Amino acid sequence: MTSADNHPDIPFGPEDTPWQKTFSRLRVLDGLPRVTPPSYDPRSAYMDIPEVPYAKVQLPPSGLDADQYAEAEALFRSYTDTQTHNFAGYQVTSDLNYRDRLSHYLDRHLNNVGDPYQSSSYTLNSKILERAVLDYFASLWNAKWPHRNDDPDSYWGYLLTMGSSEGNLYGLWNARDYLSGKLLRQQGGRRDGKGTATVTYTQALRQEGQSPHAYHPVAFFSQDTHYSLTKAVRVLDIDTFHTVGSTRYPDENPLGPGTPWPTEVPSVGGTAGDGAIDVDKLAILVRFFASKGYPILVSLNYGSTFKGAYDDVAAAARTVREICAEYGLDERRVYHARGNENDYDLRSGYWIHIDGALGAGYAPYLEMAYDAGMVEDAPPVFDFRLPEVHSLTMSGHKWIGAPWACGVFMSRTGLQMTPPKSSEYIGAADTTFAGSRNGFSALLLWDYLARHSYDDQIRLAAECDRLAGYAHDRLLTLQEKLGTDLWVARSPLALTVRFRQPHADLVRKYSLSSETLRVDGEERTYVHLYAMKHLTRELIDELVRDLRQPGAFHGTELSDAAPLRPQLNMLTDAVPQAPEATEKTDLVMSHAVAGTSLTG
Repeated sequence: MTSADNHPDIPFGPEDTPWQKTFSRLRVLDGLPRVTPPSYDPRSAYMDIPEVPYAKVQLPPSGLDADQYAEAEALFRSYTDTQTHNFAGYQVTSDLNYRDRLSHYLDRHLNNVGDPYQSSSYTLNSKILERAVLDYFASLWNAKWPHRNDDPDSYWGYLLTMGSSEGNLYGLWNARDYLSGKLLRQQGGRRDGKGTATVTYTQALRQEGQSPHAYHPVAFFSQDTHYSLTKAVRVLDIDTFHTVGSTRYPDENPLGPGTPWPTEVPSVGGTAGDGAIDVDKLAILVRFFASKGYPILVSLNYGSTFKGAYDDVAAAARTVREICAEYGLDERRVYHARGNENDYDLRSGYWIHIDGALGAGYAPYLEMAYDAGMVEDAPPVFDFRLPEVHSLTMSGHKWIGAPWACGVFMSRTGLQMTPPKSSEYIGAADTTFAGSRNGFSALLLWDYLARHSYDDQIRLAAECDRLAGYAHDRLLTLQEKLGTDLWVARSPLALTVRFRQPHADLVRKYSLSSETLRVDGEERTYVHLYAMKHLTRELIDELVRDLRQPGAFHGTELSDAAPLRPQLNMLTDAVPQAPEATEKTDLVMSHAVAGTSLTG
């Protein structure tokens, strides 16, 4: 790399102009503006996308002229269109259709700062649409609705500015404070006859006879949990069972005395399994800590990130509750003042959070499809029908689809914690995580749900389930023809199919996500594809054809017999179709509206 101090003529921008010469003639009094030049050539420092040379999109102080801008934007547009067309490896929907109806709002700053149920003094918001979306999901997830501040059993929620990573962070934050005995929001509103607040404490006080760990929550989540949970417990300073076990009880691992504590709860079958949490092992670990008086915080997966696995939420929740009941943690007294045995509230000593990033947006319709006889199996129950479930999150950009990350968080009104500080400036309590929140996301989710009925969603869920089965069958057939174990697997009802990582060019072409797992003492690097609504059987066939090339799985050069093509018309070539191939998935909605069959 080149140092700018020694080589002042580092080329910069689409015309390779030296940095020092990219300024306009309008200067500050004594020379160049007070800005810092590059210390190295950025083109050497960063990894380029071959289709979009970095020089073409660099931003010199003079900006880009009309021709330079047009060239740069055209390159980036071509790249994103191609990758969108081939996109197969992540659980996000890229079949989007918002431009014609909603482009008007791109010139409006919609900001949903503060609580969704308070309009606030920042009036340029979409909270009225946000509430409609939240009511929709409250009904879909069997929560009590509408939200009412005076009904602790009714739902409370908000739309996320990030995806489910924010929902997990907020859910665990709420769980930590709840289990630590901090002030509930409804308690903060308790008043005496003169209107004076009667509750002033911020942290519960342990009474004589209570466990010394009574307000020290311990977190549990499985080895197939999304990495955002690990990040969340670190940011929130929540101890996991591994941390507490390794430091305080190093030789007492109940899964194997004298062996090291596992970092996460094992999944059924370990790394070789389908990815669902091992409820029996969860029970052993929870019992160990509940017996010592620790509050229990469990995060369960509903559509795990890589394997698409569904934890048996009902069995896990029931198991946790029953164990906690044995040790007085199912309903316990949280004391507000030391020595005052009459000043307390009742709370559970456990919290169960559901990370339903993909599954919570998809599975309810699949359950309806099962009831209608359209699919063979129903997904497990995960929502507020289970009284043990405290909080739930979903990503809006996954099943529904959005141009950016967004999502839903939901809990119960009576479980809300007091906001850390008054927010008079915005005219509404800021009960959310992000502060300023993207009001456009509420508009997008509202638009999609307004245009797609339950019947539409049910048909689409059934088709995506069949599409995942089709991909699984095609890859198994390929595995048989090649005579090589491609590790092809699909967890029950998952929209994802995983298999051996192919050549890097194929990984890039189809945007295939990778994960390395240790299976039977061997390190295996898998990729997966996701049967989201933009995926077509034609694209699956194209992928399988590419995987048949010599060298596709052995790290050698790919054959020239079927070169990778970035052009958007790749599917117009003569590709042998499987007999059972049907219409493209992007025609699903037209069939759904017409009520016709998607599979013939």
